[in-house]
Amino acid sequence: MAVTCQTPPSEHLDGVGYLFGYPIAHSLSPLFHQTIYDALGLNWTQFPLPSTDMSHFLRLMQDPRCFGASVTMPHKIAILEHLDEMTPEGRAVGACNTLFFRQSGSKRLLIGTNTDIIGVHEAFYKNIPDPDQVFHHRPGMVIGGGGAARSAVYALKKHMQCDAVYLVNRDKAEVDAVIAWCSEHGYGDGLLHVSTPAQAAALEGPGAIVACVPNFAPSTPEELQARAVMLAFLEKRHKGAMLEMCYHPTPWTEIAELAQAREWRVVLGTEAMIWQGLEQDELWTGRAMGELPIEKVKEVIARQLSKVKL
Repeated sequence: MAVTCQTPPSEHLDGVGYLFGYPIAHSLSPLFHQTIYDALGLNWTQFPLPSTDMSHFLRLMQDPRCFGASVTMPHKIAILEHLDEMTPEGRAVGACNTLFFRQSGSKRLLIGTNTDIIGVHEAFYKNIPDPDQVFHHRPGMVIGGGGAARSAVYALKKHMQCDAVYLVNRDKAEVDAVIAWCSEHGYGDGLLHVSTPAQAAALEGPGAIVACVPNFAPSTPEELQARAVMLAFLEKRHKGAMLEMCYHPTPWTEIAELAQAREWRVVLGTEAMIWQGLEQDELWTGRAMGELPIEKVKEVIARQLSKVKL
């Protein structure tokens, strides 16, 4: 049975958007976007919609005041069949986290894209001032699987000059699926599943690592093996940068601690969240990045995260 949520009254608003997913109680997205709309003087709001009811969501999107939506799990793939168009990035990774509208004649087209890709590469470039020394023309590495891994692979290969990408994960079938998908969509060359510490020891060290796994200590034999592979790479002579995508319930994770202890630079997942969200607001408001209150957003998110016990 679908979970449906009623939204608050919105008649007083000029623009309405949604965060569509389930569960989403921990999401910083509504706070993030409200900070931007208030700073720009827009009478807009993004409503959280903790729901699995796709039909209800699509009806809400028909409101002429609706400017778009953030889409999260479990809807990033299910939404695809309801789109009029999709951007090349969205098609390449096979997942949509952002909906926006564009006019074509008399028709208002619903378009999907994936700003997670931008979040990944901007998190590195905005925080690592010397990419030529740190990760350009070195292998990249992704810890995890699924859609998040595809987005990370795409960012590393298409935007960060990583010709090869190592995949580390507890589940070989997930890795095989990522490699098959990326190969089918034109960016699978140079992907390598690294499954043992001995294999890792024989390879060139990565310069950029994207960790896309929850903050749980490994317990199964497969999880322990994947952790050992990661540590084998972290111990290598070259010390690069790691983007730790997990920031809930805390932005500082066990993996981040392990990387920092081995002299890697760690970029928190909130950085990726901020830069992908700013790209969303460029699409929705039509404002250029330089017009958005970037520092104000960072202050608000940092203040909110400071309330979390680390």
